[in-house]
Amino acid sequence: MSNGIRIRVKGKVQGVGFRPYVWQLAHRHQLCGNVSNDSAGVLIHLVMSPQVASFLDDLTRECPPLAHIDSIESHPYEWEQQPADFSIAHSGAGAMDTQVVPDAATCPSCLQELMTPGNRRYHYPFINCTHCGPRFTIIRHMPYDRPNTAMATFPLCSPCAAEYQNPADRRFHAQPTACPDCGPHAWVCDANGNALAQGDAALELAARALQAGQIVAVKGLGGFHLACDATQQHAVEQLRLRKHRPGKPLAVMLPDEHWLSRCAQLTDETPAINLMKSAAAPIVLLPLQRGGALCDAIAPGLSEVGLMLPANPLQHLLLALSGRPLVMTSGNASGKPPALTNAQALDDLNGLADLWLLHNRDIVQRADDSLVRCHDGAAEMLRRARGYVPDAFTLPPGFEHQPALLAMGADLKNTFCLLRDGYAIVSQHLGDLTDSDVEQQYQNAIALFEDIYRFTPTAIAVDAHPGYISHRLGHQRADIAGIACHEVLHHHAHIAACLAEHGWPRNAGPVVGLTLDGIGYGEKGQWWGGECLLADYRSCFHRGGLPAVALPGADLAARQPWRNLLAQWLRFVPDWRGQPQAANFPQHALPLLIKAIERGVQSPYSSSAGRLFDAVAAATGFGVREQSWEGEAACQLETLAWQSDVQSHPVSMPLVGNLLDLETFWHEWLAYQAAPARRAHAFHVALAQGLAALARQVAREENTHTIVLSGGVLHNRLLSTLLRQELTDFTVLQPRRLPAGDGGLSLGQALIAAARG
Repeated sequence: MSNGIRIRVKGKVQGVGFRPYVWQLAHRHQLCGNVSNDSAGVLIHLVMSPQVASFLDDLTRECPPLAHIDSIESHPYEWEQQPADFSIAHSGAGAMDTQVVPDAATCPSCLQELMTPGNRRYHYPFINCTHCGPRFTIIRHMPYDRPNTAMATFPLCSPCAAEYQNPADRRFHAQPTACPDCGPHAWVCDANGNALAQGDAALELAARALQAGQIVAVKGLGGFHLACDATQQHAVEQLRLRKHRPGKPLAVMLPDEHWLSRCAQLTDETPAINLMKSAAAPIVLLPLQRGGALCDAIAPGLSEVGLMLPANPLQHLLLALSGRPLVMTSGNASGKPPALTNAQALDDLNGLADLWLLHNRDIVQRADDSLVRCHDGAAEMLRRARGYVPDAFTLPPGFEHQPALLAMGADLKNTFCLLRDGYAIVSQHLGDLTDSDVEQQYQNAIALFEDIYRFTPTAIAVDAHPGYISHRLGHQRADIAGIACHEVLHHHAHIAACLAEHGWPRNAGPVVGLTLDGIGYGEKGQWWGGECLLADYRSCFHRGGLPAVALPGADLAARQPWRNLLAQWLRFVPDWRGQPQAANFPQHALPLLIKAIERGVQSPYSSSAGRLFDAVAAATGFGVREQSWEGEAACQLETLAWQSDVQSHPVSMPLVGNLLDLETFWHEWLAYQAAPARRAHAFHVALAQGLAALARQVAREENTHTIVLSGGVLHNRLLSTLLRQELTDFTVLQPRRLPAGDGGLSLGQALIAAARG
């Protein structure tokens, strides 16, 4: 009979205080043995004892807050010489095959120390432990040891080293641990880089500047923020003016949870507070409290506002000293990615900020604030970055032994994805690759992920769009490495990503997918955007959707909604010149533009759902000329639609074969002389009913009971709600842990390429 047991633990179990947790648990159960990290996770050896069973029960029940156990396997083990106690053994060698940990918001224990006078870390803005603090944003190489992080230049002082080496201490092997004597420090400077104050004095100076209506650039964990007082209309308007951001909503950081009721309109605050107080600490999109604490310039014309709580100790101190909600928007100049270094921030944000609150710990990896919508107690990911990345996704059944594959993502809202050994790691949100600085950050991030995970792809997946930068870079990498490059249709990837998130097995058969977005590369070079597809992981078949309509001016159509209204009316409304909104068209440009549409000059045809929303918004009076941010007109249209007090209306979007009938829609909608809110609501209902009828028709023809809803337009909460109401007789899958928009595409690309082999 064996005299020992060998326990293998896999998952997110390194860099999260798991070994000291095991050490403490073993001592509590009076067990002898050892625990170590190795290439596959955590390995525990125990001398056999009646207490082993209760030890295993507690191992999962009392898991450290940042840890996540994927599997535990136990096997007999023979001790050559039984140990007399329990110890933490030297880590094994080999390529790391465990999960990297996202940055985590300040834990309650560190927060208490931060605010306790007399504690040696009192008001220290870089306090952390194994349960919180930076992880992903400071990693340079693996294994995750201090010399391989941004903390390498900060040798531990004697008290910190003693904590670091003590398994009973919560800072045991906490790589970013530090104190005022040995760690990073903060200071405030002016636009010329001249230091004005350090330590507490710097935070007090920054807080006074914010209270006085000034704008402060604040260095965070994964990038910079531009901060100002969210209760002062003049301060917010000044920030908008300097940043050339006239209408896009701004995220707000609250000093504490007690401000939530003054800023958001909620019947139950618990789900939102739980999200905001989680280790990820995302921005949470919530119903705006009109007339509340926030000034009107925070989210003009919209019914939702993004709120968050402080996610790191520097933010906790700054918010406590300011005593009011602060705008915390991305610290970048217009058209540039967020600054990552002090020098970049001083250069890029010159003319935007009045003061700079800096520190001397490097940001190795960019990580924007994650954005999550909280509605009816459920969470919907809109932007996945800080706090969630690089958490891994377990692949669906059938993909357990997948060789290494890299998916490059799309060019907008870009993420990339590493697929290997039953897991997918989706990168942080990187943004628009057409910006050369973002493209460089993208390539740097891929290189770092490959280094961290010891990852060498055996194949690459790209969006089929031949003009995408990600498409070109993916083909170049594949050519250099001599490996296959799989081209994946944009909307097929949307469906596959949702299926993967919900664990749809590889061979479970096809589903019906409604994929709604702005524009994506489809079959035979068509521009899709409002499609009904029959799809599995390997293939997809087009089964209908919105009819294709010209995009006058091509890319300009995405910025100027009136162009889409003109194109829609030219095709579906013969008497369009008599419509009141026609007077808002730029009359001098109409003759040439109409000829361009008729001749197909810079006017490609697309079945875009996003451009249909723009057209209806323009006809309702929104965004007639120029949008200042993506989706502005459509968001205003949805906000208006929620205000409708009437459910019934005479507007429809019936099916003609497998296409939605926009001619009937426009005829009925223009004849519907009701308040703007009712007309906006009628459009949403007609579109939802038409799409649901199409999906139901295809599902019954194909004998499938599952319908997937995906694409960026599905972030429209009203349309999503209406579609689910229309499809209650089906199983409806929607993305939750990944964005429905292009931020989730890379996972779908990877699964499709893997299924094709």
